[in-house]
This record gives sequence, structure tokens and C-alpha cells, in this order.
Amino acid sequence: MLPADAPQRRSADARKRVHRLARLMDSSIRLPGGYRIGVDGLIGLVPVAGDFAAAGVSFYIIAQTARAGVPTRVLRRMVLNVMLDTLVGVIPVFGDMFDFAFKANLRNARLMDAYLARSAPH
Repeated sequence: MLPADAPQRRSADARKRVHRLARLMDSSIRLPGGYRIGVDGLIGLVPVAGDFAAAGVSFYIIAQTARAGVPTRVLRRMVLNVMLDTLVGVIPVFGDMFDFAFKANLRNARLMDAYLARSAPH
């Protein structure tokens, strides 16, 4: 039998994974002047394949968010963020700049946090 707090622990574990991956993908590298970029933008420099590889990691983040109990309506918004990031990302030069600035994974982590904060028992 599962302990009573198993869903909260599973949610907390998924939340940690989401934040760790989102930071890695979107803000793990500090540039001079304090601006941060992530692995997503660097992977995206590889034409087309890099953008789709980064999208794969982004969809894993969405799967973890679903595991944390976030509803479909929020997950759809997250999918739209990843699709926009991926589709614009395949455009040479402009897409690469967009990848560095848009930070879809951090946006999605914030969407998850906002939902979980609203739905948490007070």
C-alpha cells in the first residue's frame, strides 16, 4: 500500500526534475553582462535536427509536468510554447536568436508552478 503522501512526493519529484531540466535547457550558461542562455539554444544551432532534439527534451518536461498533476488545459499551453520555439527555431539565424530569448522550458516551469500554487491546499 502506498503512503498517504505519495502523490505529493511524486509531484515534488516531478517538479524538481522540471526545474532542473528547464534551467539546463534555458539558462545554464552565464554570458558576459549577466545574460543567461541554455543548452537548448546551443543544440538549436545544429540545423533542424538540433531543434527537434531540443523539442524532445521539452516534451519530456511536459510529461513530467503531467505527472505532477497539471491539467490538460495547462499542458496544451505548454505544448504551444514548445511548438512555437521549435517552429521558429528552424529559421536560420533569426530562429537561433529566438531560441536564446524565448526560453520555452522556463516559461513552462512557471506555468506548472502557477497551477500548483493555485491548487495547493491552503
